[in-house]
Amino acid sequence: MRSVTYSMSVSLDGYIVGPDGTFDWTVPDEETFRFWTDEIRQVGVHLLGRRLYETMLYWETADRDPSLDDSQREWTALWKALPKVVFSTTLSTVQGGARLASGGLTEEIERLRAEPGQGEIAIGGARLAAEAAASGLIDEYRAMVYPVLVGGGIPFFPQHERRVDLELAETRTFGSRVVYLRYLVAR
Repeated sequence: MRSVTYSMSVSLDGYIVGPDGTFDWTVPDEETFRFWTDEIRQVGVHLLGRRLYETMLYWETADRDPSLDDSQREWTALWKALPKVVFSTTLSTVQGGARLASGGLTEEIERLRAEPGQGEIAIGGARLAAEAAASGLIDEYRAMVYPVLVGGGIPFFPQHERRVDLELAETRTFGSRVVYLRYLVAR
């Protein structure tokens, strides 16, 4: 069965976006960017909320940008080819390799898990991840922890008053002092 992963950049105090709505502190260096590229290769389908979808729209046409380096062009090609499912109550259309979800998150994940296919089912965005976590659908949490305290904003971890035991599966420290933490949900 395909696993469901939640992977985002996060401040040391637990936020994916600061109180002012920015996340400029998550700009990856070359080493971290290569890691993200390797991670996206393992994804079979990416589930996104509207906000993250709109943020990532840049990569649908980034290959037209002559200033991109080879690693950014590689990321762009991988991202564009990746099937994406967007959950939104306000969008009526989406672009590129995306489609609007036709049902709820639980139904969509169950359908994707039942389909033949390879690669992880990745969830992007804290609000969508919170909904998946509340239903016990996340198999792995992956946090790219940046050495910054932003003091508030959108939290990485869902706030749903439910204990979830985790098992540490992997850690890695990058030259930029960013720390990657990968946890499996203990079942």
